Amino acid sequence: MIKSPALPLALIQLDVPPHHVVAKIGEQPVWFIDALGLQPDEYLIMRPHLGEALPAFSQISGAILSGSWAMVTDHADWSERSAAWVRAAIDAKLPLLGVCYGHQLMAYALGGKVEDNPNGWERGLLPLVCNAQTQRDSLLAALPATFNVWLSHRQTVTAPPPQAQVLAQSEKDGCQILRYSPYALSVQFHPEFTQRIMRACLPDGAGNSDARLEGEDWARELLRTFYLQTQRIDDQAQGA
Repeated sequence: MIKSPALPLALIQLDVPPHHVVAKIGEQPVWFIDALGLQPDEYLIMRPHLGEALPAFSQISGAILSGSWAMVTDHADWSERSAAWVRAAIDAKLPLLGVCYGHQLMAYALGGKVEDNPNGWERGLLPLVCNAQTQRDSLLAALPATFNVWLSHRQTVTAPPPQAQVLAQSEKDGCQILRYSPYALSVQFHPEFTQRIMRACLPDGAGNSDARLEGEDWARELLRTFYLQTQRIDDQAQGA
């Protein structure tokens, strides 16, 4: 039996960064492509904010929902359409990873609450503390109990969906990692970020005095593990 090529990973871009950010580091999909070392045939980019259709579940191995400068609470048409797609993807057991806005969108889509963070902005390379359940999670077991992540967000998940398991928190955010199902997880932080990306995304006037930018970044490993899991699940589906 000849094995068919692996299905591509969907990179779902949720709106565009400000022009000055794009000029420095490009748009969100580029950051994930570089972080994972993806080749052109290994991914598809979908832009629902431009009216593009979201992918059919049978045509992709999994999906990453990106961060955004938009706000989930604005309830833009493209965001609501993406939320409906998330609900259907969960039912279809498609591997999903939500990042920052994608994290908030997944939580909102599944019955959680998203608001401005009452504790204020989180910016820079900051520590997370994992719960005991993290050591039993297939995506997170290799991570230490406390590790640094890149954060840049004003809104946050203030109440997780009823079925979600909270796996990590930070000083200002109690829902840093949410597990919805064996296939679906979301994170408030940015595993695709580097220091260069973080610097480019800082608001004007927010220099080193406003954001910690030095330290060891562990979150990239989570991103790679998710991608490898989508490929294993795709292999299993082809062998079924």
